[in-house]
Amino acid sequence: MKLLHLVLALQTVPIWFFHLCLVAVHAIQEDPLVSSPPPSPISTSMAAFSPGVELEMGIKDQQKHEELHKKIILLLIVSCSILVVIVFLSLFSCFIYYRKSCQKKKASQCSDVEKGLSLAPFFGKFSSLRMASNKGSVSLIDYKILEKGTNNFEDDKLLGKGGFGLVYKAVLEDESSIAVKKLDCATDDAQKEFENEVGLLSKFQHPNIISIVGYSVHEEMGFIIYELMSNGSLEDLLHGTSRGSSLNWHLRLKIALDTARGLEYLHEFCKPAVIHRDLKSSNILLDANFNAKLSDFGLAVADSSHNKNKLKLSGTVGYVAPEYLLDGELTDKSDVYAFGVVLLELLLGRRPVEKLTPAHCQSIVTWAMPQLTNRAVLPTIVDPVIRGSVDEKYLFQVAAVAILCIQPEPSYRPLITDVVHSLVPLVPLELGGTLRVAQPTTPRGH
Repeated sequence: MKLLHLVLALQTVPIWFFHLCLVAVHAIQEDPLVSSPPPSPISTSMAAFSPGVELEMGIKDQQKHEELHKKIILLLIVSCSILVVIVFLSLFSCFIYYRKSCQKKKASQCSDVEKGLSLAPFFGKFSSLRMASNKGSVSLIDYKILEKGTNNFEDDKLLGKGGFGLVYKAVLEDESSIAVKKLDCATDDAQKEFENEVGLLSKFQHPNIISIVGYSVHEEMGFIIYELMSNGSLEDLLHGTSRGSSLNWHLRLKIALDTARGLEYLHEFCKPAVIHRDLKSSNILLDANFNAKLSDFGLAVADSSHNKNKLKLSGTVGYVAPEYLLDGELTDKSDVYAFGVVLLELLLGRRPVEKLTPAHCQSIVTWAMPQLTNRAVLPTIVDPVIRGSVDEKYLFQVAAVAILCIQPEPSYRPLITDVVHSLVPLVPLELGGTLRVAQPTTPRGH
C-alpha cells in the first residue's frame, strides 16, 4: 500500500521538475573540476614561459568552479525541497481519499440498522432520537395507524392517566392490541423524557421490563407504543375499586419478586447501571398471568452519567428516598427504598401517603415502622384481604426485608440482588420461586 501511494505521488510530480534536475546534471558534467579535458600543448608552453599568468588563471578558474558548485548545490536543495513538499501533499491527498472511502463504507454498513429511524418527517424537533435496539430496531409507526386504532383517542379507549401522559388501548388491523402512551412534548423537559424512555427501552430485554413496540410523533405530541398489559397497574389492583381482592398472598409475593428482578437487571446487568428514579405501584404493570413488569423510564438515568448530579429532583411523594429528597444524593439504593415502600403496599394494602386531615398527611413508612418489628402487632395490620391466609413465619420474613429496604441510611439498605435472594424461597415454585407448597389432603371418607 505504501509503494502504491509513492507511485501515485510520483505521478503527480510536474515535468518541469525533471527538466530542472537534468539541467543540474548537465551543469555538473560541464564542470571542469568534475570532467576537465587534457591540457593542450599551447597552454603548457605558455605556462612554461608565464608562471604568474598561470597562477592567476588558476585562481580565477577555481573561484568560478566554486561559485558554480554553490549554485548547483543550491539548485539541488531547492529541487529536493520541492519534491518533498509535492510527495507529502500527494500522500496527504491519498490519505484523505482513503479516510472518506472508509467512512462511506461504514455508513453504508450502518444504514440497514438505522433504516426507518430517520426523523426527517418530524421537522428536526426530535433530532437526537436516533437509535438501534438490542432487539433489532425500534419501529417508527405511522400516526394514522394509532389514530385509527384508538378511534381518534376516544375516552372509551383510555386505560389510565399518569403524571407524564395518557395511556390508550389501540386495536390494529390484524386484531392485535397494544398500549399507546400519549405525551405532550411541547417543553424541552417533556421532549427529553420522551426520548430518554424510547432510547432506554429500545436497549432493554428482560421479562420483567415492559417491551416497547415502537414510537411515533405527530406535531408536538410523542407516542410510545408498548405491549398491552391486560391487568393494568399494581396501584389500580391494590387501591382501586377491587381493593386488592384479586391478589392473594402468593400472587403479591410473586409481584414483589418480579419487581425486584426487574430492578436487579437495571442495577446489575445493564452497563452502565440504570436507576429507575420513579419506581411506584402505578409503574408496575401486570399481564394476564400477573407477571409484573417495570414501566415509565422517562426519569431513569445511567448511574455513570456525567450530569447525574445536575438532575433536578424528581419522583413521587412517598416513594422518594430521604437522602435524595434532602441532599440530592441519587444511587441504586434510592430504588431499593422505593421498592421497600411498594412491598409495604403489598403487605399492608395501604397507600404510600394517606391524608388524615385536610392539613395533615401520614406516610406508610412513618406509620408502619414501629409496628413492623412487633411480632404481636404485625399480623393485625396486614391487609384484611390476605390476613387470614398468611403463614406468620413468611410474614415476618417479608416484613424484615421491607424494614431493611426503607432504612433512612442508604448504606444500611441491601442490594437489590440480596432482596431477590431473600424473596425467592418465599414464592411458590409454579410462580417463579422455589417454595414447594403442600397440597391440601382430602379427609378419608370424602
